[in-house]
Amino acid sequence: MRKSFSLEHPKHKPARVIENIKHQIRKYLKRERGKTLPDDMDFWAFDCKIGRDAPERALAEKELSKAIDDAAAEGWESIHVELIATPVKRLGKKPEPETPQDSE
Repeated sequence: MRKSFSLEHPKHKPARVIENIKHQIRKYLKRERGKTLPDDMDFWAFDCKIGRDAPERALAEKELSKAIDDAAAEGWESIHVELIATPVKRLGKKPEPETPQDSE
């Protein structure tokens, strides 16, 4: 998802516009997580970037909401959000528990 959102709207209050942007982002994340993963991958990770007109800085997925709030507080007219889903394999798997063997 690469999209620019306007933070100003003539008929809506700024808080409602921000909540609408967050809702669209959460809806996109949920839809992407529901897609089928490749066979050897464990989960979807998201590369998140945010900026005024183009992606300026990368951030973690959980920091996205705070970054949108900060942009509105700074008085930005619009915000550009870029979310790229990538399949990821977990690095550390738990070892298989050993089964007790009969010593007869």
